[in-house]
Amino acid sequence: MARYTGPTTKISRRFGVSLFGSSKSFERRNFPPGQHGLRAGRKKKSDYSVALGEKQKLRFQYGVLEKQFRGYYEEAARRRGVTGEILLQLLELRLDNVCYRLGFGNSRQAARQLVNHGHVLVNGKRVDIASYQVKPGDKVKIAAKPSAQQLALRMIDLTQSSPLADWLTLDKEGLEGTISRIPDKADIAPLVNEQLIVELYSR
Repeated sequence: MARYTGPTTKISRRFGVSLFGSSKSFERRNFPPGQHGLRAGRKKKSDYSVALGEKQKLRFQYGVLEKQFRGYYEEAARRRGVTGEILLQLLELRLDNVCYRLGFGNSRQAARQLVNHGHVLVNGKRVDIASYQVKPGDKVKIAAKPSAQQLALRMIDLTQSSPLADWLTLDKEGLEGTISRIPDKADIAPLVNEQLIVELYSR
């Protein structure tokens, strides 16, 4: 699956939120990029512009391109329940995001690479598709090969100060995590107003 490979700090600066993890360059220049970046926030935005910005933020946060993101929205709209919350859950239950939440990667990009390179097993079977949807009860484990184990241990050292999400359990010794339940909105704490995204696609 294709992914965004352009500059990340510029995107974070455009939206005023660190979408790709902590960045020293974003902390130094937390205003929009460009010649008039410092004054860019003075212009009043239309409702459409605000909703589009929320959608773009969520897309970039999870590393999903437009066609795939629309597929997630359509799947969320088909399911029974609150569409915005289901959309967040579908994104949160991507395998690359679960690996990130477990601490196997210090960013979603790092976790995605871990999955794509075949270092991750789901229920004992190798899965190298970052968008694979995990379910409650699934076990996500780092493969036994030394290169995978060393990489995961290094990442866990880097992420040990980050609290583990309530909907996951982690066995650090065995480098294995379990999905205890489907996360709710409070667990995800989104950086966006997902209702505006639903309204944008409903127009």
